[in-house]
Amino acid sequence: MDPAVLAWLQAQLGTATDPADLQARYTRLGAAKAIALEVLGERRARLLADPLQLTVNGVVTLDQSNNLTGLERQIASVEAATAPDDTTDGTELVVAPLRRAHRWHR
Repeated sequence: MDPAVLAWLQAQLGTATDPADLQARYTRLGAAKAIALEVLGERRARLLADPLQLTVNGVVTLDQSNNLTGLERQIASVEAATAPDDTTDGTELVVAPLRRAHRWHR
C-alpha cells in the first residue's frame, strides 16, 4: 500500500484508524475502496448490535440514529468515490511473468 492509498483511507476512516490494520486488510483485499467499505460496514454492524435509542424517563435519552444515518451516507460516498488505486478506464491491470518463446524446428 503506497502513501497515497493510506492517506485516502485515513481521510475516509479517520486518522485514528490503525495503519497496520489497514495494511493487513490491503494485503487481503487488494483495494482501498474495499477496505473502506469493510471498515465502515463493521462500524455500522456495531451500531446495529445495540439499541439505537435508549430512554430512562426523566434521567437520560441516548439516540444513535444520527450516527447510523451518517455512516450510511459515508458508505454511499465511498461507493461513489474514486480511490487512488482504482482503475479509471474500466480495465483491470494484470501482471504476468514473461517467458522466452520456444522455437520449434522441423
